Amino acid sequence: MSDRADRIAERLREALEAVHVTVEDESHLHAGHAGAKERGGGHFRALVVSARFDGLSRVKAQQLVYAALGEMMTGEIHALAMRTLTPAAWKAEQAAG
Repeated sequence: MSDRADRIAERLREALEAVHVTVEDESHLHAGHAGAKERGGGHFRALVVSARFDGLSRVKAQQLVYAALGEMMTGEIHALAMRTLTPAAWKAEQAAG
């Protein structure tokens, strides 16, 4: 994991009391992408598992993630693909294999 990905994961763990977070730096897949180059931000993929998502729509859960990342979304992060799961949904997904 890159230093930036580590910082993103830590912020999500703390802000959302996440029980599981993975962040992958996919910036290398977007080499030369003008928007990322101009802003200096990277491309990331995240899985966030938090009880804070209970009862929320996917959009509302993603809004919590964006809020947790705050100013990182306007500088360090150019693009973020994410999956947001409740602990129950994550457990069911793991059990299903």
